[in-house]
Amino acid sequence: MKNFITIATFTYQSEYAVLALLLEQHDIPHVFLNETMASVFPFYSNAIGGIRLQVHKEDAERTRKIISEFDNTSKMRIV
Repeated sequence: MKNFITIATFTYQSEYAVLALLLEQHDIPHVFLNETMASVFPFYSNAIGGIRLQVHKEDAERTRKIISEFDNTSKMRIV
C-alpha cells in the first residue's frame, strides 16, 4: 500500500461501517488495517493501535472532508 496514509483510527468495526460505504460511493480506494485482528480479538484493538483507515495521500483531503461532513450531519459519531 505504497503512498497510503492513516486518516483515522477506530476501536470497533461498527464505528466505521457507514464511512466505508461513503468512501466506496466516492470511489476512494481505502483499507482498514488491523480489521481482522480486532474482529477476532475485539479487546486487543487498543493494544494493536486500533483499526486504522488508510487512503492514498492524494485522496486524503477528500476523505477528511467526507468524515467532517458525515460527523456534522449525522447523529453517529466518528471517533
